[in-house]
Amino acid sequence: MILPIIGYGDPVLRKVGVEISPDYPNLDILIENMYATMYNAYGVGLAAPQIGLSIRMFIIDTEPFSENDDLKTDEKNQLKSFKKTFINAKIIKEEGNEWAFNEGCLSIPDVREDVFRKEKITIEYCEEDFVRKTDVFEGLIARVIQHEYDHIEGILFTDKISSLKKTLIKKRLQNIMEGKIRADYKMKFFNKKGR
Repeated sequence: MILPIIGYGDPVLRKVGVEISPDYPNLDILIENMYATMYNAYGVGLAAPQIGLSIRMFIIDTEPFSENDDLKTDEKNQLKSFKKTFINAKIIKEEGNEWAFNEGCLSIPDVREDVFRKEKITIEYCEEDFVRKTDVFEGLIARVIQHEYDHIEGILFTDKISSLKKTLIKKRLQNIMEGKIRADYKMKFFNKKGR
């Protein structure tokens, strides 16, 4: 089932997610619905707060990035095959140089800005089996993980841009809050009149 994506301004996007246990109700259906929702919106990641749940879970499928002709073959192959569910994630370390990449967010449609992030991360998490693992990721995969991880920490990519850029996009963010935008997917807006 395709779920509505929560738009900028909703308080759920500012809450720090809580950890869940293996007996979380209908977890397998929730994960399935999140993937369906993400694919419907042509996203590469989706965090539980973006569908209204303050829990520490996000999903990623970086295959769309593999179509970038500027990438080397091994990078393309890595991105093409990277699909993962992250539950109760905790980034332990971020390292390397900071690099800029033009990011967007399904909760903030039609707003894109350059965001600086570290190139390499070490993260602890569980997949659907709830077995704890620790992995190191780099490059675009690390960036997508950092972006989605921020969501479960109540942080949005717009928090990481300059004051000037924030001022320049202020009206567009207000329009999203009020539902005065048109997205190609189902959304739920915080301050929409007649809600």
